[in-house]
This record gives sequence, structure tokens and C-alpha cells, in this order.
Amino acid sequence: MAAPHPTWALPYKDRASLPSTPPLAAYLLRLIHLKRSNLCLSADVTTTSELLSLAEEVGDSICLLKTHADIINDFSDRTVRELRGIARRKRFLIFEDRKFGDIGSTVQRQYTSGPLSIAKWAEITNAHLFPGPLIVTALKQAAATAIAAYNTSVQTDISVGSPIEPPSYAESSSSHANATNHVPNNTSSPDRDAFAREGCDARKHSVVSITHTISTQTEPMSPQATPSFDDSDPIPNINSPFLRGLLLLAEMSTEGNFLTGSYTSSCVEVARQHKDFVLGFIAQRSLNTQKEDNFITMTPGVSLPPPGQEGKVGGDGLGQQYNSPRSVVLEKGSDVVIVGRGILNADDRSAEAERYRQEAWTAYEARIGRRR
Repeated sequence: MAAPHPTWALPYKDRASLPSTPPLAAYLLRLIHLKRSNLCLSADVTTTSELLSLAEEVGDSICLLKTHADIINDFSDRTVRELRGIARRKRFLIFEDRKFGDIGSTVQRQYTSGPLSIAKWAEITNAHLFPGPLIVTALKQAAATAIAAYNTSVQTDISVGSPIEPPSYAESSSSHANATNHVPNNTSSPDRDAFAREGCDARKHSVVSITHTISTQTEPMSPQATPSFDDSDPIPNINSPFLRGLLLLAEMSTEGNFLTGSYTSSCVEVARQHKDFVLGFIAQRSLNTQKEDNFITMTPGVSLPPPGQEGKVGGDGLGQQYNSPRSVVLEKGSDVVIVGRGILNADDRSAEAERYRQEAWTAYEARIGRRR
């Protein structure tokens, strides 16, 4: 067996500082370091209320929340707005498990348009490579379009009220197309729902005002330097940058799957050609082999036996094969463990999430030689 890749023994914080690490990957690695959490929760629920409740319950213990927006029966702008708020407050990123796998023009629309509009609210998504390497190019282009839309947005405001004297043009922002101050439309980017709206709203009831505002950001959100954090605060109050990244589905945890051998190797080769956008892989083990590789591996199918019980972790009878956090992190070099039903079905999901977090973090510390 070949010796483990150097990234196995390198702390997340140090990997974030490597010159070749793209900003979003660096951000995630630093967040993992500061929260002491390499746990991703798979939120396989079907209503907005369930999703938001779950995010509140486990948010302090996770670095990522993996969503399936297409199974949320009442998915809407409210789902996005409130989930983004919890993510900012609890300090985790959102990973929409979309598993794109179509021709380029189709996946671009699936990513940026329609009722889900994933690029507007999820920092990370994923894709199969079986359509060919151009699926990565297509999604990268779509992400760039979404970021450009974030940097320049158009808002329409319709209000009814009593007319008042508006402020002079000189008193308003020079980047706005009229004398009314606005912030970018939340439907263009839910990340902006924390900004307060200012302006003149009192108008006579017989007057209807329709205002169009074009707001151009003076400091584009991408590309940007890796965000810096202060280690003196273990969980700082941070907001994620408006950046987007992709994971390639290189391996799966289900019995008899076809994501093996040359397919997996092709995923790695394509990722190396797009290191500015591909953060890493969904895989059962670290796929870093070359000297410059610093991909993040996230592994699903992770489970623990009930507290106080020992024994082999098995499957679910439907092809899913489970592994322990220690196995995938310490022995196989994975960086983030993805857990679903092991936490979702627990009586106390907050406590169970914390148990998984501790197990995965202990395995990571053992891997880098910090046994505690």
C-alpha cells in the first residue's frame, strides 16, 4: 500500500493556507478548524419546517448542511431566506446534493433558474462526470454568471402611501439610478437579507409608485482573497463569501455501484484541470495522490452503533453500506463525514450530532498526530 498523501497529516488550518487552495475551499477548511467540526448532516426531510428545525437543532455541531431541495414539498423563497439566516447564525455552509448529470446547457439552467435556483443560495453542489468533462465547465460558467448577477442587481419596488419630498440626488448613493435608497433584491441573492432597507415609504394612498433601482457593488464578491479569521474566538461571527464550488461524485457508498476504477480516476483528472472550482469529491477515501493535490473528500454512509453498544456497523438493507467515522477519517483519509439517518432518527438529534462530531474530530486529531 502506498504511503498516505501529505494532506493526511496536515491540519485543516494549514491546508487552507496553501497557495493552491481556492478561496471557498480555504474558507471551508478554516471553518472546520475553528468549529472543530468535520461533520456534514444530510437533511433528508420533506418540509420547510422540518428543515429549519433540524438546522436549528444541529447547526452548532456541523460545518455543512446537505440539502435535497427537490424533496421539500413547500420549498419557497421563505425556505431559502430562513435557512440562510440560520446558516449565518450557526456558522455552517449549505451543500445542495443535486447530483447534476445532463448536457451543459441543461445543467446551467438547472443550477441557476427554475423554482430551486440553487446557485443563489447554496455555496456547494455536486455533479456526476458521466456526461463528460464539459459538465464542469458548464457549471463553472453558470456560477460565474450567478456571481456577476450578485454584484449587479436590479430591484423593483411598488409602494402605496402619502407623497413626501424625496431627498436630493446628491444626497443619495451615486451607484443608484434614482433618489430612493435600496439594497439588492433578496430574490437575486438571499445572502443579502441581513441588509436593512432604507428609504422613503410614506406616500398618499391614491399614489402608486414603481421604482426600479440598479445597484452595482463597488467591490465585487468574486474573486476575492481567502477570508481571515481570528483564532482567539473558536466560533467567530462570520458570514460566508459569495463564492460557489463543486464536488464530483467519484465514488459511492452503495453496494454494486459503478463509480469505480477508471471512472474515479477520470474524476480526479478533471478536478485537477478545474481546481479553481472543484473543491473535491464525494468518495469513500482520500483521492489526493499527486504532490499538489489538496482536494476535500466528503464521505457518506457513516454511522455509529447506539451509545453504549459495540459491534460492526452494517447497512440498511437497500444497498447502503455504513462505515464508522474513525474508519473513513483515520484509516481512509476522508475530510468530512456525511451522516443522515443516524442523527435524523435519534431521540435527541442535537446530542447525537455532537456525538458524531466528537467521534469524527477525534479521528482527525489521531490522523494528524494530535491524540487527545
